[in-house]
Amino acid sequence: MNFQNEVMVFIEQRDGKPADVSFELLCKGHKLAEAMNGKLKSVVIGAGVEEIAKETFRFGADETLLVDHPLLRNYRTLPYSRILNDIVKSRVPRIVLFGATVIGRDLAPRVASYTKSGLTADCTDLQISDVKYLNHEYPKLLLQIRPAFGGNIIATIITPDVPTQMATVREGVMELTPIEKPNEIKITRIEYKPDPVDELVQIIEQHRENNKVNLKAAPIIVAGGYGLSTKENFKLVEELAHTIGGEVAGSRAAVDAGFVTPDRQVGQTGVTVRPKLYIAVGISGAIQHRAGMQESNKIIAINTDPEAPIFEIAHYGIVGDAAEIIPVFIEAYKHKLK
Repeated sequence: MNFQNEVMVFIEQRDGKPADVSFELLCKGHKLAEAMNGKLKSVVIGAGVEEIAKETFRFGADETLLVDHPLLRNYRTLPYSRILNDIVKSRVPRIVLFGATVIGRDLAPRVASYTKSGLTADCTDLQISDVKYLNHEYPKLLLQIRPAFGGNIIATIITPDVPTQMATVREGVMELTPIEKPNEIKITRIEYKPDPVDELVQIIEQHRENNKVNLKAAPIIVAGGYGLSTKENFKLVEELAHTIGGEVAGSRAAVDAGFVTPDRQVGQTGVTVRPKLYIAVGISGAIQHRAGMQESNKIIAINTDPEAPIFEIAHYGIVGDAAEIIPVFIEAYKHKLK
């Protein structure tokens, strides 16, 4: 297969502000590129976005492909996919990464379809490994790892028969760590040639509302699950979080039961968090939930079931009734503050 030994990351931006997930993917892309002895390239599309292009070098980029034009200020499916189709088709990178955002989920399938590339959605890990498959050796192949079958198993997906492998990853899954010695800035400008097709869909108005809950930035999170049984019991989670200065979160089952709002859901279909302290109350610990919080610095689990999977990743486990344990927690904490 003819391909460039490169990892390429699409840098998403809105109103000139880059998405955190794009820089997180650069950090992971830097490690993947090192593992395959390749190069990391960022792709920045927009209007007046040269500073974003320069910023990508803080996170490991070897080169930035910059497409800068006033008509590209706002994301539109047709021009953006046409630009990226041309880049991937002509340069044939080994790996292309997108954030699993509204934009990334719209763009990635179009590019994968046009370039006939493999694409795996919502990966929770990415690795490089030599693979033997159907008696063929595939050196330095991308392992695309994600929960499957409703979260009952962790699947490792490979796309050995295509030159370019693509994946989307949700925000917070990969760690954001600027590198110590960034490469010298190298920006390659690619000319945008407008096409009438690009104007088939135009933006008339945009209405966006920022999320008021920022679980990603919370150093302490107290999360409740369906095991709390009632909304009244869930208030214990809220009280504990308020007492220790943490944010309230919940599992998908707790959200579905109406105990907590969807913007506070942690897990594969919610938010991925890495707090200093994560307290899981009445959460069994299904794969989907663990995928969103297992990188927490310290995990305390409270559950009546001693066999609950959450105890497999908890640093401290308490088997018992949360209705009895949480008030003791709160009283002990308040006593310490006296």
